[in-house]
Amino acid sequence: MRKAELTSSTNGEIDPSTLAFYRRVLEALNASGIPFLVGGAYAFNQYTAIVRNTKDLDIFIQREDYPRVSQALLAAGYKTEMTYPHWLGKIRSNGDLIDLIFSSGNGVAEVDAAWFDHAIEAQVLELPVKLCPAEEMFWSKAFIMERERYDGADIVHLIRARGGQLDWQRLLDRFGPHWRILLSHVVMFGFVYPAQRELVPTWVVDELLERLRQEMRTSPPKDNVCLGPLLSREQYLTDIGEWGYHDARVAPRGNMTENETAVWTEAIQRKGERS
Repeated sequence: MRKAELTSSTNGEIDPSTLAFYRRVLEALNASGIPFLVGGAYAFNQYTAIVRNTKDLDIFIQREDYPRVSQALLAAGYKTEMTYPHWLGKIRSNGDLIDLIFSSGNGVAEVDAAWFDHAIEAQVLELPVKLCPAEEMFWSKAFIMERERYDGADIVHLIRARGGQLDWQRLLDRFGPHWRILLSHVVMFGFVYPAQRELVPTWVVDELLERLRQEMRTSPPKDNVCLGPLLSREQYLTDIGEWGYHDARVAPRGNMTENETAVWTEAIQRKGERS
């Protein structure tokens, strides 16, 4: 586990009662001994020094720990709900919200033991916590390309702030067959910050471009699949609903069931849902 002298500065615009709710939940989880990580705006602020008003607190756990987390929070007076069983639960209190995250909306970025092995110790709301690793934050954000939310700028800012410390080999491993997404963000970083492009190691660029060259020399896959739904749950519905493409989120290619993708699609109409 890495350590860093990091402090949060995202609290200024948040109601004191909301902060008290966040603190009580963090205290309950610390007391429980169940592994958890803080992500979202708090972790992003501490990695990049970009202050962002946040409407909720993102807590990352392993899927198998959800029942224990739920019991620990119930003992502290908070009921959890399994909002989307493929990736997300919630804790609500008087209109305030905390997300319990164990995967990503597309089912790709499952929280596993490595998230905790590479976590960073920090202070959030004056409490000792562990932050999601920058690499896992990069990985999970890299796929968010909705019409109403695109996290590409977050990736660029993470590379600018942490590029010299990132474990690039681990990032390559994390992206696995989705390495083209990593390449796209690396290219974009060089466009946004041409004077800092050395923050992406040359060997990483060489590796990704060689993969691209090799792939272009091979025959395309025979299965008629669209990977677009991994990037946006809404913008590729025509492709999979009318044009006959297979949804890359659905097993065996992906980690979701057809029912889970249907529930996630239905949620598009509900305002305020996480994209």
